[in-house]
Amino acid sequence: MFKHTTNEVVMVKPKGFFFNAETAVNNSYQHNDDADLAKVQEKALIEFNNLSQALIDKGVKVNILEDTEDPKTPDSIFPNNWFSSHEGGLMCVYPMFAENRQMEITKFKDKVTEICKNAAKDDKFIKIFDYSQNRSKEKFLEGTGSMVIDRKNKVAYCSLSPRADKELFEQWCKDTGHFGVTFTSKQDGNIIYHTNIVMGIGEKKAIICLDAVDEADREKVRNKLIEGGNEIVELTLEQTKACAGNTLELMGADGKNFIVMSKMAYDSLTSDQIKKIEETTEIVSVDISTIEYYGGGSARCMIAEIFS
Repeated sequence: MFKHTTNEVVMVKPKGFFFNAETAVNNSYQHNDDADLAKVQEKALIEFNNLSQALIDKGVKVNILEDTEDPKTPDSIFPNNWFSSHEGGLMCVYPMFAENRQMEITKFKDKVTEICKNAAKDDKFIKIFDYSQNRSKEKFLEGTGSMVIDRKNKVAYCSLSPRADKELFEQWCKDTGHFGVTFTSKQDGNIIYHTNIVMGIGEKKAIICLDAVDEADREKVRNKLIEGGNEIVELTLEQTKACAGNTLELMGADGKNFIVMSKMAYDSLTSDQIKKIEETTEIVSVDISTIEYYGGGSARCMIAEIFS
């Protein structure tokens, strides 16, 4: 069985976090108001520090990268979209839908590559698959936002959207040796922009809103999860709005897994759902409501795993 969780991650400390109009065209979870931008950044920084510290307290190695004011990249706080790393010394770089998100690659690629090389230690850092140039063809695939990976089974789930091109996803599966499962999902009649809004997969549990998945695809997704030994925790559509699917399982210093989610996500869960999750994994939740409100992403989006 392949390694499913890691105890090393990358996070990006925000410098100019604010509502990103370029991504809002197909991210219905973003909101905007007349709030002072400096105050939004101030609150986002506090939330970032609280989440990164919560991971550090659990014994996770957190590589914190500092954003820069120029060029402006308001969503750099979500690094899992532009790169992923995998067992065997593999790193992937992805084409981003928004131009100001594509600039994150230029800012941080060299630093992240170095982190991946250091994590590999004595193992050979094998290869970088760089798909980012597909942006010029208007083909997008936004990392572990567009894909939720069942790493232990080498299965990747992809909810097709303007940010998740089927052909490019299939190429990624071929290149990296994953079995691909595609489907479509909607919230309030809108295509859901990222798969990790719908679902999160841990070592033993899969948290998913099957009601969001198109009826024609629902049993296919359910059956593949069960086939992989995943016990399903079903979410409602309202819980999905509260980012309850946007979770990530990591490994603490004690060798035990825990699941990271936002306070909003945790508060949306029923006592029975919490009990079911905590049968196998402790829950760590942090208030990141400012980031969720303006950014339309949650805890999982803020954390990019490092595998070697």
